[in-house]
Amino acid sequence: MTPFHLAFPVTDLEATERFYVDLLGCRVGRRDAKWIDFDFHGHQISAHLIDAPLEGGAANEVDGDQVPVRHFGAVLAWDAWEAMAAKLEAAGVAFSIAPRVRFEGEPGEQGTFFVRDPSGNAIELKTFRDLRDLFRAE
Repeated sequence: MTPFHLAFPVTDLEATERFYVDLLGCRVGRRDAKWIDFDFHGHQISAHLIDAPLEGGAANEVDGDQVPVRHFGAVLAWDAWEAMAAKLEAAGVAFSIAPRVRFEGEPGEQGTFFVRDPSGNAIELKTFRDLRDLFRAE
């Protein structure tokens, strides 16, 4: 797979760096006074400094949860997903949606959880027992 690039707004670069490096295990790439690039599980994400938080509260119901419409994330191996959930819980990070298995017994069954970074950006980390289910419709 080719890496993707995503730019997203943040209000505090230092807090953002601590969150993505210390908690999510990202490596810092290039940086400037107003942005930082991170290696987010092999993909390039760029945190860009803004003056005030953006509105982003819209959510849709998905399998019983109110999932933030504006979010990004990564698909991890099942054991890495469980380890990340445990690490975040031990660090006292609040889950927006706690770790759970969604669509159990259906196509696309997956483990998922949501957290928010210090600027309120919603991040979903998910997993599949079989990665071939990632795009499975039936």
